[in-house]
Amino acid sequence: MFADAKKHAPCIVFIDEIDAVGRRRGTGMGGGHDEREQTLNQLLVEMDGFGVNEGIIVVAATNRVDILDPALLRPGRFDRKVYVGKPDVAGREQILNVHAQNKPLGDDVDLKQIAQTTAGFTGADLENLLNESAIIAAKDQRAFVCQEDIRKAFIKVGIGAEKKSRVITEKEKRITAFHESGHAILFHVLPDVGPVYTVSIIPTGVGAVGYTMPLPERDEMFQTKGQMLQEIMVDMGGRIAEELVFDDVTTGASQDIKQATAVAKAMVTKYGMSEAIGPINYDNDDDEVFIGRDLAHTKGYSDEVAKQIDAEIRRIVEECYQKAKEIIVAHKDILYRSAELLLEKEKIGRAEFESLFSDSEKQPVVTE
Repeated sequence: MFADAKKHAPCIVFIDEIDAVGRRRGTGMGGGHDEREQTLNQLLVEMDGFGVNEGIIVVAATNRVDILDPALLRPGRFDRKVYVGKPDVAGREQILNVHAQNKPLGDDVDLKQIAQTTAGFTGADLENLLNESAIIAAKDQRAFVCQEDIRKAFIKVGIGAEKKSRVITEKEKRITAFHESGHAILFHVLPDVGPVYTVSIIPTGVGAVGYTMPLPERDEMFQTKGQMLQEIMVDMGGRIAEELVFDDVTTGASQDIKQATAVAKAMVTKYGMSEAIGPINYDNDDDEVFIGRDLAHTKGYSDEVAKQIDAEIRRIVEECYQKAKEIIVAHKDILYRSAELLLEKEKIGRAEFESLFSDSEKQPVVTE
């Protein structure tokens, strides 16, 4: 490749997914005889062999820059890093316009409104959204995509396809209705995590028997401590509702508990948001598992600190659980009305859910 580049200079060499050959050396079990390390060594040598004015530019792309070998990133090989993050609302609208060019859209389709409601979507996500919308329109034997198709695709992309053919018992359906209503109440009441987009007790293709889908209304560069605590509270909403109504809990909240624990752990070990532990990072630096390095790897803190971390994670989750329980108890009438509405309609939207709350109702003040 590099020999051809020299023959065709001036030219650009583009290597996509460079992490496939550019991973950090010394992380496998094969040592220097590993074919990936040999490829990387040859790549480093070839990039050193270019003169300043040979007219060859090497460009590479990866979404795992953290696992690249440091020698590959030093000046002289790759001099500049360009971070391409998720698009903002203006960028999403432009991307949607590109992917909508060859798709006939109905008069009711508003790409600007879609861009505003797809915070956090990448370009690939937006392309997938419109492709799924076109498939839904084709299934309905329509020659154009309408706003309802995009709404259905939004749920399918975000949650998974609904499986209306799956049979569940009335008891399971009732438990699910209260479980999802518990989540939805907290999404509505807590200021930094909502609002609710859709609440459903229709099973999905990902194994869930229901879902509550929030709607991010703005792009956010970071999360606050208060927002993360509210996320934990929302995660606990389903289990709390089950406990209050049925005086029992199910395995349906297992994923919620997993998510809440992960957020609490990140607050304590990664973001320094625990007063007991302090602003110290106890998180492992690398998400990727490297077998060779992990064999000799030990945690960078004592057993005593590990106990403190465990205690803090437990404290955060339990305090959020209690605060969330107080909110749901205060809105117990809404919990029952929402569950009954879900049992009747199986799926309700934002307007229907918010209508359950009277305008004069005083929402409880939420503090950390």
